[in-house]
Amino acid sequence: MTLSDKAYDAVMNAAGAASEKLATDLVALDVSEQTPLTDAFLICSARNERMALSIADGVEKKLYDQGYSKVRQEGRADGRWVLLDFGEIVVHVFHEEERLFYQLERLWRDCPVIALAPELADSNPE
Repeated sequence: MTLSDKAYDAVMNAAGAASEKLATDLVALDVSEQTPLTDAFLICSARNERMALSIADGVEKKLYDQGYSKVRQEGRADGRWVLLDFGEIVVHVFHEEERLFYQLERLWRDCPVIALAPELADSNPE
């Protein structure tokens, strides 16, 4: 299996929305060869819980506007790791500390990285 065009478009839309809400360290991974559950992960960081929730809201709104439906979500109550599952893609919005602890990029290091526009991948508002 390979990354579908629909999943690629969803990743790009989600990355753009996350960047608009000041997400940092965006990484997209093609996990389609590793799991039948989804095609791609978008992983990003937030400085605090409130920002994580804002990023998740922005991504959710953008993907809804593009016609995607959310299958499930986890972590909104705490805002430390918000997971948004849209079927084709899963978006992980991490508080910086949780991202360092769980290191999803390391766990999925065998998966190809999906190229994001440099202004998205390198987004860091500092």
